[in-house]
Amino acid sequence: MYITRAAVVLLSACASVAINAQSLNLNDRNALPEIGVVASDAISLDKEKLIGDAIMRQLRGQAPLISDPLLEEYVQDLGNRLVVEADNAKFPFTFFLINNPDINAFAFFGGHIGIHTGLIVNAQNESELASVFAHEISHVTQRHIARRIQAAQRSTPLQIASMLGGVLLALANPEAGVAAISAGSAAAQQAQINYTRSNEQEADRVGIQMLANAGFDPRGAGTFFEKLAEKYRLVSKPPAFLLTHPLPESRIADARARADSFAPRRVAPSLRFHLAKARIQARYFGDAKRNIEIFQDALDKQRYVFRQAAEYGLALSYLRDEQVEKAELLISKLNNDDPENLFYLDTLTDIGLELKQPDKVLPALKQHAQRTPRNPVVALNLANASIKIGDFDAATQILRDFLLVNPEHYLSYQLLTEAYGENNQMLEMHQSRAEVYALVAAYPRAIDELQHAYNFAADRHLEKQRIRARIEQFRTAQERLRAL
Repeated sequence: MYITRAAVVLLSACASVAINAQSLNLNDRNALPEIGVVASDAISLDKEKLIGDAIMRQLRGQAPLISDPLLEEYVQDLGNRLVVEADNAKFPFTFFLINNPDINAFAFFGGHIGIHTGLIVNAQNESELASVFAHEISHVTQRHIARRIQAAQRSTPLQIASMLGGVLLALANPEAGVAAISAGSAAAQQAQINYTRSNEQEADRVGIQMLANAGFDPRGAGTFFEKLAEKYRLVSKPPAFLLTHPLPESRIADARARADSFAPRRVAPSLRFHLAKARIQARYFGDAKRNIEIFQDALDKQRYVFRQAAEYGLALSYLRDEQVEKAELLISKLNNDDPENLFYLDTLTDIGLELKQPDKVLPALKQHAQRTPRNPVVALNLANASIKIGDFDAATQILRDFLLVNPEHYLSYQLLTEAYGENNQMLEMHQSRAEVYALVAAYPRAIDELQHAYNFAADRHLEKQRIRARIEQFRTAQERLRAL
């Protein structure tokens, strides 16, 4: 999917936002660029988190986000390895995936980092991928959006939230994004949003330092930039990453020079990275039969970094093509060789459910759950398998425990709603469905669900009080969005 310039020229996908000087009446040509942490009179961290939460709910409802526990865990773990090395990380970071073959990534308020699946597939190693994560994290920790809002004193946070929400949607889903931009109060200014050179340079500098401190190869940024620039040098429609992260020769040279200032580092290839790449290719890209050819050809010609990753991709492609027996044969062998690898356990669970034999994978899932009860891959697979065998009480207990520490996990609430519905627990089903709607900012529908739940509460007076209180919370949340 190619994103039109009308939707992209406006925002650095890494969220380095600038408002045109003319619209801001910034006529002082001697004004120096703002570098470092934002001044105290900029938008507060609390309001930044509030706006970030609003945009995230908008994206959940309208963009093709991937609810894949394995990939979610991978990108979150990779991101966290970098965040611990970051200065000025004022809040937890959330890394999420968008099912989009474009090479792109973006960051916005509150520590939210969106990664396109195309970025992972096109990175050659984990250090290249991590370099983009580090760059995006740097935009957040340096508070580049907040600094531009401080300069744009006549723009309100709501205008910025509306505008950024529409632009971010355009990066993920052009039709929805352009509609959101058109409907926003700041639509007239959207063409004035663009990257700033100082922000990009600062994010490069901070990001490469972060990359090195986290144990990755600091040359990852330069090599990734070089490959993209060379690959798309003569292409009339370059990927969104190049539109939103311009790569002049000077920037590539700077990245190389910064990397050369660190001691040479050899980083071993990452099996998890290559398994994630294979999973994206097999499950979310292209045609199943074509993917079978791709992975089989890689195995035949030994064109892989890890044979296991190519076999894993082939197994997933077989499963997507409904050749379940072939998939099971490959995955069983991989799992026997590496029984602790959750990529294989997850696919064995999918195969068991496809064959309507969930009981075959329950023992392994329960063993893993005893060791890592809060692992999202294990917990959600175990809950799903429990639903399929009709053990709804076990499934709901697993999901409720998981949601205590992951209160905004969309897939968990969907599974919980399914478990309650299958068990004919109508009050709880409507309550859970209300939380699903709230996570996409559909507060009126969430309130409707709670009103349905209220009708099933009968004489459970304490439950009725809880429902009324939650309705008020949703109404307050809706009003808070309007008052941003």
